[in-house]
Amino acid sequence: MQTRSTDKPTDRTYATMADVAACRVMLRGGSRSFFAASLVLPRSVREPATGLYAFCRMADDAIDHGTDRVRALAGLRARLDRIYAGDPIGEPPDRAFADAVSRFAIPKSFPEALLEGFEWDSGNRRYPDISTLKAYGVRVAGTVGAMMAMVMGVRDPVLLARACDLGVAMQLTNIARDVGEDARANRLYLPLDWLQDAGIDASAWLARPLFDARLGAVIERLLATADELYARADAGIAHLPSSCRAGMHAARLLYAEIGHEVRRRGLDSVKQRAIVPWQRKARILADAVVAATRAGAAPSGDTLDEAKFLLDNGTEAGEFLAMLPLEARRERGRWPRVEDRVTFLVDLFERLERRERAQEPAANAS
Repeated sequence: MQTRSTDKPTDRTYATMADVAACRVMLRGGSRSFFAASLVLPRSVREPATGLYAFCRMADDAIDHGTDRVRALAGLRARLDRIYAGDPIGEPPDRAFADAVSRFAIPKSFPEALLEGFEWDSGNRRYPDISTLKAYGVRVAGTVGAMMAMVMGVRDPVLLARACDLGVAMQLTNIARDVGEDARANRLYLPLDWLQDAGIDASAWLARPLFDARLGAVIERLLATADELYARADAGIAHLPSSCRAGMHAARLLYAEIGHEVRRRGLDSVKQRAIVPWQRKARILADAVVAATRAGAAPSGDTLDEAKFLLDNGTEAGEFLAMLPLEARRERGRWPRVEDRVTFLVDLFERLERRERAQEPAANAS
């Protein structure tokens, strides 16, 4: 049964400035693409988005790196219950996410679906076709995309569906990038019917994961599916509040670039994991800031079949549609000119690139 303990926004706050800073440090180290994209979000969105994403990242790590996944999942559900009861535990991600939940009336069904996706991970589930893989993507990433849209003040079901598309596209890109890494952890996300179509026995390949042209064709097929969803998401991004578009364009372009990098490396994501260099990320962020100034086409009204359970449950009563004042709009006049933002981002990434190069000799020596 769906719980709605935060149907209306409240003025109560749980997180301190130190909590938000701790969440930011967590994402800077483990979620660089999100951290980079967040640099071009207005502060009124950036801080609750940081709390939201930090909680999701913490939950993912608890399942991924814990020794008892069942116990970890139960613990996460208990923490989520406390957040929605207005009594988060004393950890920065919990308190920061509790602020986002209370301020933006995020329905509990969204983070619950996220944890359901993590439960699928804990059982090393296989995916017989692309539909079941999309269903997984909706849970572990589409939910995050939709919650991010809510933090931006979005309540239009069509735009929430486009945000879900973006999350699923990102997840498919991650899967295409991490084929080898997942296989070495005894995980397989590629659709089994696609592998069969390519003449690959999934169990035999998982026992000895090697790259060949057949596997490359499956990875390309997955990237093409992600590209279709990125294209659908573009129209939704164009209709976000103007102060948020650059950040979401950045996230979309940065993740899509991972797929382009996989292609540049011959689609072999078994031997190597595609990494986008910081210099290219700087150029992409500059492109995102410029793209945010352009008008977009009307977004499609379609919803992924695999996401209907989530979006229908979240919007059917209209309880949180158009509920909140859009704080991000009040920041439109506070942002620097486009060319100033581009200059800032390029300079930032040049400094990050120099820092990483300086750290490489020490890392290699150790």
